[in-house]
Amino acid sequence: MDDTDGRDGGDGPHESGAPGPARRAMIVTGGSRGLGREVTLRLAAQGCDVAVCGRDTASLEAVAKEVHTEYGRTLYTERLDVTDDEALAAFVRSSAARLGRVDGLVTVAGGVRGADLRDTEPHDWDQTCRLNVTHPAIALREAADHLAGTGGSAVLVSSISGWKPAPPAQYAAAKAAQIHLAASLARELGPRGIRVNCVSPGSMLIEGKGWARLRDEEPRAYREFEKEFPDGRLVDPRDVAEVIAFLLSDGARAVNGANIPVDGGQNAPSAYGY
Repeated sequence: MDDTDGRDGGDGPHESGAPGPARRAMIVTGGSRGLGREVTLRLAAQGCDVAVCGRDTASLEAVAKEVHTEYGRTLYTERLDVTDDEALAAFVRSSAARLGRVDGLVTVAGGVRGADLRDTEPHDWDQTCRLNVTHPAIALREAADHLAGTGGSAVLVSSISGWKPAPPAQYAAAKAAQIHLAASLARELGPRGIRVNCVSPGSMLIEGKGWARLRDEEPRAYREFEKEFPDGRLVDPRDVAEVIAFLLSDGARAVNGANIPVDGGQNAPSAYGY
């Protein structure tokens, strides 16, 4: 599961470089670490200007520096809590104003609160839903007029847990809802020329995250988990970023309302079975 949740207080925006008038402009929530970072870098490599929000200033500054150094691209960043509806909406509006247009929206920020059913409180369900369902809906609501003007699209990042059941239940339920959200909004926004798709990554190997810790701390369990993948390896987040970039491109203009699994054929979404 992805724990890039975009939750923290705001430090205000930071901007590097200046946008070019002909460049495509993308907004990525949770775009400074893990999968979000790979999405940001992939879009910058394609020549896009990108606006990113994330959890902490250090990671935002690091990815901004990397984008500027490697690609000479604009990166507008803001530290905020994506469950703060007003702050999230303001971020989308300010990103559109600074970049001059919006061609794509990627909602990567997500996560889970609570544990097993007996150890989970009602507010854990509420927060998990806000992270994974409410936040993408608000971001897309604010971006919709801009996307309609550019013929743009949105990609919501769900999870293998959204269609291959595994605990914790609140995460699986929220990710399943996110898949349905994308399909429903594709029907609603399609007449305005906006495509909405969903990507469901499998278990990704990201240094410092859960599966990398399992590899280092419980190598036998990790080796067993690798057997859930036909090619014997967990998903590389760069491969997920490639699919997201494709869905945002004109090459995917006939793809709408879809959920695209990028899981390497993974079986169980957990190291401990279904």
